[in-house]
Amino acid sequence: MVQSFTTNVLLALGASPAMVVDPGEAAQFAALADALLINVGTLESTRADAMLAAVHSANQAGKPWVLDPVAVGGLCFRTGFVRELLPCKPAAIRGNASEIIALSGVASQGRGVDSHDASFTAIPAARELAARWSTVVAVTGEVDYVTDGVRVWAVNGGHPVMTRVVGTGCALSAVVAAFCARGEDTLSQVATACAVMSQAGERAAAQSNGPGSFTPAFLDALALLRQEAQTCAL
Repeated sequence: MVQSFTTNVLLALGASPAMVVDPGEAAQFAALADALLINVGTLESTRADAMLAAVHSANQAGKPWVLDPVAVGGLCFRTGFVRELLPCKPAAIRGNASEIIALSGVASQGRGVDSHDASFTAIPAARELAARWSTVVAVTGEVDYVTDGVRVWAVNGGHPVMTRVVGTGCALSAVVAAFCARGEDTLSQVATACAVMSQAGERAAAQSNGPGSFTPAFLDALALLRQEAQTCAL
């Protein structure tokens, strides 16, 4: 379900998604793709091998990769694996406050993908992570905060219903990867990805009656935002 939603989000924005789990294919795909997302939501040993192979291949090909540390801090295997990935130079890390705080080594109030920490409380941890690993860190929540270790940008918007739809966080990480493929200033690209998702969420919430009708309205809003951007570029 999450994979389908993420794929549809990327398609609505004009990206060309593919999801690969075999270690051999993952390495080959990462070298061909414009950007790579490593999402540890359904991590197990074989997938960990595939992820490592993909990351090394992306780095060799000079392609940006994004890390989504799903449920880090709550489970030992994934926490250790994600920390093993940090020296592999992710272009960006996208997580909720509890995940980012835990990834920095500080105890958090999170439980799995649910964050019990407000996003602003993770700013110091995000800045420390970004500076230590020369990356951009996005802490998402009621307000999204994006930092490169020096600059900190706040992205307002979105709607509470987005927290009641499975996959919005994973989809945002995929959009972050897609925007990182555009190059230029990574901080700006990551913040733009957060802003696009937040704006689409606001528009969709205004047209829907709850989580069930929100999802199709959200995909329509993303597609409309893309059309508007293309019109402005003409």
